[in-house]
Amino acid sequence: MLMSRLARRGPLVMRLVLTPKILPDADSYNVIADWPGSDKAGEIVVVSGHLDSWDLATGAHDDAAGVASAMAVFETLKKLDYRPRRTIRMIAWMNEENGTRGARAYLDSVAANPASHVGAIESDSGAGRPFGLHASVPAASTPLFAPLQAALQPIGAGVFQRQDALATGDLSGLERAGVPSFAPLIDNSTYFNYHHTAADTLDKVDPDNLRRHVAVMTATAWFLANIEEPVGRAVVPASFSR
Repeated sequence: MLMSRLARRGPLVMRLVLTPKILPDADSYNVIADWPGSDKAGEIVVVSGHLDSWDLATGAHDDAAGVASAMAVFETLKKLDYRPRRTIRMIAWMNEENGTRGARAYLDSVAANPASHVGAIESDSGAGRPFGLHASVPAASTPLFAPLQAALQPIGAGVFQRQDALATGDLSGLERAGVPSFAPLIDNSTYFNYHHTAADTLDKVDPDNLRRHVAVMTATAWFLANIEEPVGRAVVPASFSR
């Protein structure tokens, strides 16, 4: 904004001093918790956010809100005394910001049987108000999600936006392996006021929007963990190479 104002007065000259550097690799870890399913425990639904953030702030929108919402899926379902048929796996991914190495390591660990994963959810678009879901499911499977849409409609989150691929963040490798991926469809009109800046702190997170966020993540995880009919496998076009 300062640059824009100055440029309106005439030619603008800037001098940038950049100090980034790559430090030696160090061990770090994904954080993983399983809630075993009942009769389909060998089938897995991932619900996740990423653990690391940029060092300018605490990363409340990017991505503490996503990790908190993923953790709250377990808390919410336990309070409701619901037991999923499939195993729900909460993952706080490490190293999304600078290489997605946590996601790559996880993909390596399940490479022998990616079909055991029936769906994966990640929240990494901030804590704005959710309006529904992005989903990389086959077009023919879209009608299956009508009950989920209906369940989320009372909080204004009934939109279901199908895409061939989300191709984003920690789920991209699983998606290329055929795992349908899901992400909350979020109002991010103010997200980049805070994204990767010192302003990305907890006071910028609206508690009601975060509760809606938890509701969307929980309802989606529960739906995927219990749906009878398979939702199909993701088929990612070659153009989505990330």
